Amino acid sequence: MKISKGLIAIIAVVVILGAWAASAYNSMVQVQETATTALSNVQSAYQRRADLIPNLVETVKGYAAHEKQTLEDVVAARSKATQITLDPENMTPEKMKEFQQAQGELGSALGRLIAIQENYPDLKANENFRDLQVQLEGTENRINEARNKYNQAVQGYNVEIRSFPKNIFAGIFGFAKMDKFEAEAGAEKAPQVKF
Repeated sequence: MKISKGLIAIIAVVVILGAWAASAYNSMVQVQETATTALSNVQSAYQRRADLIPNLVETVKGYAAHEKQTLEDVVAARSKATQITLDPENMTPEKMKEFQQAQGELGSALGRLIAIQENYPDLKANENFRDLQVQLEGTENRINEARNKYNQAVQGYNVEIRSFPKNIFAGIFGFAKMDKFEAEAGAEKAPQVKF
């Protein structure tokens, strides 16, 4: 039985294309997992911030009893922010926007809570409050760093799945574009500092 050269060439092309397709698929899975892990790290950093809030609120309560509305705003914003989680398998632009908005509201409420210290010198001098404030600042830095790493991972993933010819396989295997974190509304304006 003699196999023709044409049949051997076709088999060789199919094997090479199959190996390339498997390699392309594995590469897309790898960059997708990198982005998914980065998203988990962002959520972990946000959770750390949420975990610090009860201690901060309790510390402020003792010094600033008439700041009840601010304290309630922080607790409500924390509750809302911790109820929204992002699932990489079912993430939509709307879900990402909702998550970012809730986290932005929490950050804003925390900013108002921290600003209370200016009216209460005893609170400002409280060691526990200062320690919590330092931890919160560190956590905000971690959140920023985690968001930046996530955006970089998403950029790598999106480039991978949108580049030809991998975009063909990405569509076949269901690899969808992922959304990045965006700057919060008003972030493009520099804050005014008045003395």
